[in-house]
Amino acid sequence: MAGVWVFNNGVYRLESSPRRKVLVHLPSGEVISSYSSLENILRGLGWERYYGGDPDLYQFDKHSSIDLISLPRDFSKFCSVHMYDIVVKNPNVFHVRDM
Repeated sequence: MAGVWVFNNGVYRLESSPRRKVLVHLPSGEVISSYSSLENILRGLGWERYYGGDPDLYQFDKHSSIDLISLPRDFSKFCSVHMYDIVVKNPNVFHVRDM
């Protein structure tokens, strides 16, 4: 268990330190740091940009499946939920790690 012990009012308690998650492209070891690098990898896997949806989302679909990847347009809002969605839809290609 990671964290920091804090002494307050005569009591010690462990405060967990939030760990930042990163999406890693396994074949290259690249940490995904922008949508442009993610899009290049997804295109190589057969994913295409989908433009018919919500303007606040960045979406990808794949003709060979019913899956749709929906990401917030603002990369700073890209979180572990979105990362795990990508991992599930692209097994053995991506991994989520603690930074």
